[in-house]
Amino acid sequence: MPTAVREGAVRAVWLREFGGPDRLVSAETPDPVAGPGQVVVAVAFANITFVETQLRAGTGPFPLRLPTIPGNGVGGRVAAVGPDVDPALLGRRVVTGTGGSGGYAERVAVDADGLIEVPEGLPLDGAVALLADGRTALLLVTAAGIGPGERILVEAAAGGVGSLLVQLGRAAGATVVAVAGSDRKLELAGNLGAEVLIDYSRADWPDRVRAAVGGVDVVFDGVGGEVGRSAFELLGPGGRLVSFGLASGGWAEIPDEVAKERGATVVREALTRSPAELRDFSRRALAEAAAGRLRPVIGQRFPLDRAADAHAAIQSRRTLGKTLLEIAPETMP
Repeated sequence: MPTAVREGAVRAVWLREFGGPDRLVSAETPDPVAGPGQVVVAVAFANITFVETQLRAGTGPFPLRLPTIPGNGVGGRVAAVGPDVDPALLGRRVVTGTGGSGGYAERVAVDADGLIEVPEGLPLDGAVALLADGRTALLLVTAAGIGPGERILVEAAAGGVGSLLVQLGRAAGATVVAVAGSDRKLELAGNLGAEVLIDYSRADWPDRVRAAVGGVDVVFDGVGGEVGRSAFELLGPGGRLVSFGLASGGWAEIPDEVAKERGATVVREALTRSPAELRDFSRRALAEAAAGRLRPVIGQRFPLDRAADAHAAIQSRRTLGKTLLEIAPETMP
């Protein structure tokens, strides 16, 4: 059971110094108030990303100012509105970004113009799982321009983004080559539509891809480093490598002249869009899921006061699909 908090406060998870998952500590924070142009969201679920584990450790792609309440994506109901915000929003099921922090908490104040209403028929947890990963997957597929009959390779194919790329690639008529680090993860990718399953913890995994499909036309590189570079070597003329993550700790080092010699293209800025465009892609992902054409995979759920355990699970590389914090799910159908 959650620990009771004082009147005027809410439960939250604070990061006061960089380090391991144990640096995430449950503590009270003042109950937020909606200012001009804002609403307060009563949070049911908070999204956790791999990048957040890097930021917590102090090794992320951008600096983080401490102390802070982590969390950049939440879903719940609008509990209060600012003085100039439409009161019709009260009670609406929404997902939204927090502007970079504040998501690991029972309530959060956010800009009203960033709200995305959850379609009927889509559970709120699924909407939170798709808020960031769904738009990312759609942006990547758009950047790659997949055509029917092409061979696409999805790294980390059982992850939050990877599991969606497998589905989108299959829906586009491509042959999907899923690479992941365990039989359990490969089984999930196969159930989602991947036709070729390769364990990339084996040193000869690129040779296994070549034996299965000869080479690939598109690589979705969410790992970077040596894995990303090896995947690039599987591309032929006209191939595209779309980079979107650095789970290995660094981007795949592929000089432009090397890509040009191979006749391939390296896309590094597929996710660079305006806030309005990003929200539009999130809405599209939610609509696809509500229509039954896209299935978010939520592999792990942790209560708010176990955020440290959630981070540890993600870092262990044993997780499947999306990891969520459950904050008040029983009140949010």
